[in-house]
Amino acid sequence: MGSSSCGVTLLLVFCLWGVLISLSSAARLSVSRQKLEVAKHLNRLNKPPIKAIPSPDGDTIDCVPVSKQPAFDHPFLKDHKIQTRPSFHPEGLFEENKLSEKPKNKAHTPIAQLWHANGRCPEGTIPIRRTKEEDVLRASSVKRYGRKKHRAIPKPRSAQPDLINQSGHQHAIAYVEGDKYYGAKATINVWEPKIQQPNEFSLSQLWILGGSFGQDLNSIEAGWQVSPDLYGDNNTRLFTYWTSDAYQATGCYNLLCSGFIQVNSEIAMGATITPVSGYRNSQFDISILIWKDPKEGHWWMQFGNDYVLGYWPSFLFSYLADSASMIEWGGEVVNSEPDGQHTSTQMGSGHFPEEGFGKASYFRNIQVVDSSNNLKAPKGLGTFTEQSNCYDVQTGSNGDWGHYFYYGGPGKNPNCQ
Repeated sequence: MGSSSCGVTLLLVFCLWGVLISLSSAARLSVSRQKLEVAKHLNRLNKPPIKAIPSPDGDTIDCVPVSKQPAFDHPFLKDHKIQTRPSFHPEGLFEENKLSEKPKNKAHTPIAQLWHANGRCPEGTIPIRRTKEEDVLRASSVKRYGRKKHRAIPKPRSAQPDLINQSGHQHAIAYVEGDKYYGAKATINVWEPKIQQPNEFSLSQLWILGGSFGQDLNSIEAGWQVSPDLYGDNNTRLFTYWTSDAYQATGCYNLLCSGFIQVNSEIAMGATITPVSGYRNSQFDISILIWKDPKEGHWWMQFGNDYVLGYWPSFLFSYLADSASMIEWGGEVVNSEPDGQHTSTQMGSGHFPEEGFGKASYFRNIQVVDSSNNLKAPKGLGTFTEQSNCYDVQTGSNGDWGHYFYYGGPGKNPNCQ
């Protein structure tokens, strides 16, 4: 009896040992397979630079020849002739810079990117933030790296609570709809909101939207964001995004896939913006303009008054190949409800709109581009927020700031659990 049970026990031990060995070799195999996949992806993304500039924040900025940028991995762009400048700027772009002598709420505007402290890229190249192995490994998969999760768009008319909590994204936005739009502009106050969980983010941006909010949504987006998951730190960074199928298979942040064609040698997508605003302290803001070139049909982006960054070719889109049906401006955060409570991730400055200039974050001089390529005040501006006790929005208008709004909030507080 004893010897047979001993034999069974030994057999079991051997079996278990065999299972453990095969599991560990499978794990080793999947780790090495993942490493290989990541290495291949990095090879695709990081093009050989003419010059590399180390940034004080730990980034490396690669100066890559314009014609060798990731956009040209796209099969439709193989023989694309790069447009170095737009055929037309929107009319009225430069008139609105004539502000009155001494506006009451004046922000400082000389905003640079941190890497400029250590050098610039030569003409004929573009600056690209180098992707590191750990950047890709933080993503849920190589495929999802540099992409937003599905359902990340504020849909103003659908504020049923069940729909909102499903996506975990919260917004405080102003918007226009009901017309054909050919672009949008805003000057956005820059802050460095605190993020509670590394898988959450806080951003302030404009959205150019076409199509329905179903599977076929087209979106072009730009602004600033703090995203520990994407960048590995809590710095405020300039970003762009695009998708033509509601964030499913197309599109990405910055230059992390083929799509956006950059022509500017001075501004790097995804690089740290400096300086940022302080509470009851100096205020800084950035201007972003996105418009559809009436001649070629591409969607161009301009940063500040001086930097035309590049364009999204119109063939990337279905609805936006024609025009946008909705424009949104404002803030978005991810609320992952850590410990079953609302996140304390801040939106904007982390303070509510009623605190006003120097304390709450703002968008000012918000405008849309009409079918005649004119910058115009937005007609019928609506606002939307899922939970105004967590993050709120308040609009206004005056001579200096045109149409503007304050937005944001602290997230979790006694009225927002």
